[in-house]
Amino acid sequence: MTVTALTTLIFALGIGTSLTFVSSHWLLAWMGLEISTLAILPLMAQQHHPRAVEATTKYFLIQATAAAMLLFASTTNAWISGHWDIQQTSHPLPLTMITLALALKIGLAPLHSWQPEVLQGLELNTGIIMATWQKLAPFAILAQIQPPNSPLLLILGITSIFVGGWGGLNQTQLRKILGYSSIAHLGWMILVLQYSTLLTLLALFIYIIMTYATFTLFMLKKATSVKTLFALGAKNPILIMLLPLLLMSLAGLPPLTGFLTKLLILKELAKQGLAPTAALAILGTLLSAFFYVRLSVATTLTLPPNILTGTTPWRLSSSRLTLPLAISAMLSIALLPLTPTLIALLTH
Repeated sequence: MTVTALTTLIFALGIGTSLTFVSSHWLLAWMGLEISTLAILPLMAQQHHPRAVEATTKYFLIQATAAAMLLFASTTNAWISGHWDIQQTSHPLPLTMITLALALKIGLAPLHSWQPEVLQGLELNTGIIMATWQKLAPFAILAQIQPPNSPLLLILGITSIFVGGWGGLNQTQLRKILGYSSIAHLGWMILVLQYSTLLTLLALFIYIIMTYATFTLFMLKKATSVKTLFALGAKNPILIMLLPLLLMSLAGLPPLTGFLTKLLILKELAKQGLAPTAALAILGTLLSAFFYVRLSVATTLTLPPNILTGTTPWRLSSSRLTLPLAISAMLSIALLPLTPTLIALLTH
């Protein structure tokens, strides 16, 4: 792919997401979602590999179904209420359809099965975009419609946390594991969406940072399966020391950044009188924590065969750009001391 084509597609991704951000009209928001979808499809299929083409086709069909459902629901809302304003969507029928369409777009359970399969067929650099940037526009719409006292969001959230944890237990491919990790994290965000939009956006922002750092580290080491992690410690021991910290942050263990969002979300759920829901969310997180620990053990506590060619790469200088990884890894690990400040910002 030429530089001009790549620049055009990245620019279209930004335009589509920005259009959805600033739109208060349903048709403009839908148009922004479609621009983002059409812009990422050539990036997904640029390798001309059968697996990449299959993943692109699946993604296109799923996104087209969700977009058609969203357009039908917004038209129904305009027919019932007489206006196209996103923030005035209050009738339960179109509101439920819109919520389900956006859940399908971002991959919430039980509408999740496409996400790990599509991620598995993509290159890691395209997988970063699908797992992070493509979540922004649907969440912008969810934050605007604000479904009041919706049990649907709680059901989607709890189901996603358990499916994301359970589905990742028996996986050996890192991209599928990150796909199920995404489902579980999205479940936490959806749980608290109707009670604190700012907290949901904070959780999304921190999730994007942690996922970007993890994807970038896997790209630097060209790791795509759990089996490839066994030899990484000998190839670059200093860099691989970051991976367990990133994985434990994704799991939400203190004192890392991932614990910050889970702590604030649990606090908000308890304040809303949803202690049983918070307890279920914690139990579901234990499933996710298991496969994060499994990856950490494969990286740090498993020694590969001690041969000369295995220990040579870490002795050689690398020309790869690691500054983005350094910044995102630092943010993924060390933001927990800012918790009092964030609590003050969220409560005022």
